[in-house]
Amino acid sequence: MSKVLIIGAGGVSGVVVHKCAALPEVFSEIMLASRTKAKCDAIAAQLDRPIQTAQVDADNVPELVELIRSFGPELVVNVALPYQDLHIMDACLETGVAYLDTANYEPEDTAKFEYKWQWAYHDRFKEAGLMALLGSGFDPGVTSVFCTYIQKHHLDEIHYIDIIDVNAGDHGYPFATNFNPEINIREVTAKGRYWEHGEWIETDPLSVKRSFEVPENIGTPNIYLMYHEELESLGKHIPGLKRARFWMSFGDSYLKHLEVLGNVGMTRIDEVEFNGQKIVPLQFLKALLPDPASLGPRTKGKTWIGCQVTGVKDGETKTVTVYNTCDHQECYAEVQSQAISYTTGVPAFIGAKMLLEKKWTGDGVFNMEQMDPDPFMEDLNQYGLPWKVIEGSVVELD
Repeated sequence: MSKVLIIGAGGVSGVVVHKCAALPEVFSEIMLASRTKAKCDAIAAQLDRPIQTAQVDADNVPELVELIRSFGPELVVNVALPYQDLHIMDACLETGVAYLDTANYEPEDTAKFEYKWQWAYHDRFKEAGLMALLGSGFDPGVTSVFCTYIQKHHLDEIHYIDIIDVNAGDHGYPFATNFNPEINIREVTAKGRYWEHGEWIETDPLSVKRSFEVPENIGTPNIYLMYHEELESLGKHIPGLKRARFWMSFGDSYLKHLEVLGNVGMTRIDEVEFNGQKIVPLQFLKALLPDPASLGPRTKGKTWIGCQVTGVKDGETKTVTVYNTCDHQECYAEVQSQAISYTTGVPAFIGAKMLLEKKWTGDGVFNMEQMDPDPFMEDLNQYGLPWKVIEGSVVELD
């Protein structure tokens, strides 16, 4: 029986709140807070049990501290923007409360996803006797757990990891993003990078692609080599790893719109002056695009996210693939959200459950692959993200 404070009221937050509310024996009291309280109230109105809502500016540490102290949670779940991670971690340290998020910190003025800022908090959380769990989404998050599950049960050593994220859903818009447009576009337009032999190999954005015949007749999209933050933590925590890469699918229409928007400067993250006011073009574009939370009722199709891992078992080279498929319409029927938010929100809920049930414990700052994968994998099957194992590869990437 534990109190949890959830910060953020976007599509992912809606999934987290729905899942937590459906498990009162673990989440005895829930407070949902964001900059716009009306968004929290709208999510609360969808639930079968009452929760508390509040207004909070997640950039304001004293305001966060005041809210945490007044509610008294055991855990703060951060599903706000990654720019706000450090502020919320500071507030958790000041109030003596455990912390969990789904995405690593990113400076607002630089499109750079790195764990170094949050890893620097390890000693402070350790000295305070508190746990901070980073990246408890799907990728990062479940993908790391898939890798350690394979390491524990199928391979003696892991040498090569390829994480593949396919969204074969269709929302009917010429151009829209399935999660926060600002974060999505910053991520996609960044240089590609992969980890190999302890070094980063950099590629031009979306310059490396492969065709992927997705299992279960989901489609044959192009997948593109990108940088993703779990590559950094896997490179640090998986012994014997030689290479880790991340691939994501994009449709031709999405890429053409993105190219044009980039060419005219709409994806810039620096300020420009317009009619005497300073605006950030990407933030303005975000205001014009459909809210990802509104895509749920109109999105059809499936997602496929998996890890293709090669290593050694009993002295022989072996490849194992673990993956999940998720149906957009089934997700919406359950929690009024499309599968992109669902596949991030459910792991955040399970990660919170792991901490509150003391199945995952520790003092300091941790990534998902540092935890025992088995209880998390069991809960994925139980709470909406069942997974499958294939002995062998699903796509040729070399």
